[in-house]
Amino acid sequence: MNTEFPTLHMLCGKIGSGKSTLASQLASRPSTVMLSEDTWLGALFSDQMSTPNDYMRCAAKLRGIMGAHVGSMLTAGVSVVLDFPANTPETRVWMRGILDGTHALHELHVLDVPDEVCLARLHARNAQGDHPFAVSEAQFHLFARHYVPPTPGEGFTIVRHASQ
Repeated sequence: MNTEFPTLHMLCGKIGSGKSTLASQLASRPSTVMLSEDTWLGALFSDQMSTPNDYMRCAAKLRGIMGAHVGSMLTAGVSVVLDFPANTPETRVWMRGILDGTHALHELHVLDVPDEVCLARLHARNAQGDHPFAVSEAQFHLFARHYVPPTPGEGFTIVRHASQ
């Protein structure tokens, strides 16, 4: 186990941009675990989430309990792929708070994918039916309005991923 330099991998990109696919790839590295917001929200709150406001409320609850857990794993030398959307400055402040309590390295992976590609992937994902949540085009556009790319001033090591 790499106890000297664990890394927190964070993901920033619109719905359907490939965050979870990249998260799975990153999590295949030694001494690395992935925590998926969709999996946890689906298991804990699926019966309570029917609107974007419901998502915001449930996601805030989940972040409230996950921060210390992620920090403990990093402190123990385990790298973490945090498959939670780092799509707003507020969410990234929460993620920065996790890092501040550790000596871990970090990478903020930014997936720069055009909306039409995200929507095509979203339609395919919905058709497969194996994702915890089906997202409509209207919901995609609603959440996309809140997307704010990170800036260098936020202090993250940014790794950009162009559309594939």
